[in-house]
Parts: sequence; C-alpha cells; structure tokens
Amino acid sequence: MTQHLAAEYKISSFCSGGDCVEVGLRDGDVVAVRDTKDRSRELTFSSQEWAAFVAGIKRGAFDA
Repeated sequence: MTQHLAAEYKISSFCSGGDCVEVGLRDGDVVAVRDTKDRSRELTFSSQEWAAFVAGIKRGAFDA
C-alpha cells in the first residue's frame, strides 16, 4: 500500500452551515475528498479521474 502525505484541504466559499465537502491535493498526484461532518474517512482519486469529474460538472452531466 502506498503512503501519501496529508493533504491540505480547501473548503468552498459557498459552504455554509457546516455541511461541506473538503478537497485536498496529496503527493503522488492524488486528490482526496472528505465530508466535514466526518473527517476520518475520505475518498481518493487520481488527478485524471478528478479532472474528468470536474469536466462533467462543467458540462452539466450531473444536473437533475
């Protein structure tokens, strides 16, 4: 298993009320995502996976 250094997390300026998602960049080209209500668990993605997700958001792929 690869060890990664701790990410420095960022919270969106649109966050309010404490129900937020934090995103951080780790070493080794890894993007980490966690919920502010439970910071002990996180999801990790390669930078390519994250870029594809962000591109999908921008083109409206996840709009209801």
